[in-house]
Amino acid sequence: MKKIAISVVTMMMVTFGYAETNQGHRMMFMDRQPANYDMSFDVNRLAAKLDLDAYQMEAVQVIQNCFNDEVQEAATSRGLQRRHLVHQAVRKDVQQMRRVLNEDQFDTYMMLLGATLKNKGL
Repeated sequence: MKKIAISVVTMMMVTFGYAETNQGHRMMFMDRQPANYDMSFDVNRLAAKLDLDAYQMEAVQVIQNCFNDEVQEAATSRGLQRRHLVHQAVRKDVQQMRRVLNEDQFDTYMMLLGATLKNKGL
C-alpha cells in the first residue's frame, strides 16, 4: 500500500513538474498573476479572532487593502525583485499593524500572517 501511494505521489510530482516547465503553458498564463499573491481575506473574521474595536477594524481594513495592493504589484515583477517587493510589503504591513494592535493582538496576527505566507509559499 505504501509503495502504491509513493508511486502515485511521484507520478503526480513528475507530471506537475513537466507542466510547470512546458513553454506553451508558461506563455498561456504569463499575463495572469499567480493566485498565491492574492492576500485578500475576510477582515470580519480577523476582527473576531483578534477582538478588534471599531477604530482598529477600520485601520486594519485600510492596512490590509494596501498590503494586498503591494503584494499584487510585486507579483508582476520577476525574480529577486519580486521577492524584495514582497518582503518590503510584509515589513510595512507588520510595522503598521504594530501601531494599531496591542501586544496580544499583534502576537496572534503575526502567527496568522506567518502561517498565511508559509501556506502561499511567499
